[in-house]
Amino acid sequence: MDATLDLNADLAEGFGTWSLTDDDALLEVVTSANVACGFHAGDPATMRRVCTLAVERGVRIGAQVSYRDLAGFGRRFVDADPDELAADLLYQVGALREFARAAGGEVAYLKPHGALYNAVVHHDDHAGAVVAAAQQAGLPILGLPGSRLLALAAEAGVATHAEAFGDRGYTPEGTLVPRREPGALLADADAVVERARRLAAERVIEAVDGTAIRVEAASLCLHGDSPDAVATARRVAEVLRDAGVTLAAFA
Repeated sequence: MDATLDLNADLAEGFGTWSLTDDDALLEVVTSANVACGFHAGDPATMRRVCTLAVERGVRIGAQVSYRDLAGFGRRFVDADPDELAADLLYQVGALREFARAAGGEVAYLKPHGALYNAVVHHDDHAGAVVAAAQQAGLPILGLPGSRLLALAAEAGVATHAEAFGDRGYTPEGTLVPRREPGALLADADAVVERARRLAAERVIEAVDGTAIRVEAASLCLHGDSPDAVATARRVAEVLRDAGVTLAAFA
């Protein structure tokens, strides 16, 4: 890992005045914001508000795109036609771009959410749809190291950036433990902070079975809907700075 690391979080995952995350406080800590684009969460007013705050605070804006699944929060696989999926994803980017532009900013990257993120680790058709949308939008992709998504993007000439997760469980193969399985989330804030420290010092993440996984990442994701998300994010930022890491956006 470089001496520079991005901190990203999923934001705008609410509707109107209701939110799963403390967007305002997290935007004081993170350097990149994955903004929900309305297909799994978010609405126009929420997207506009988060984009405005992100620009004011110098946080880069990313399009957090997903399957069309508001009821399931984007955590259910959808067997979508790849061409239709690519169109859905491009539509989401276009909507966010207008809010970012109106706030004086821009969309800097694309990141899949939830079930789509997990699917494109192995699912070539849906990984190809994400790559097609990113290519048409002219955006780099943030994704899981070793995934088919990043491999296909590289083949297509689309820029990629690898990320690690501060609060998600890893399998020995380096993929994320499914949300419904034991070990999907780290148990407490201390474990999240220790993972960030070890990632910075050793470029290693420990899997649920104790396997040490080598990870080279440009960005570290902290989920905003985790317990004590803001306090944990502040502690992570502090431990990284203490380790000599400069926190800065990757895109």
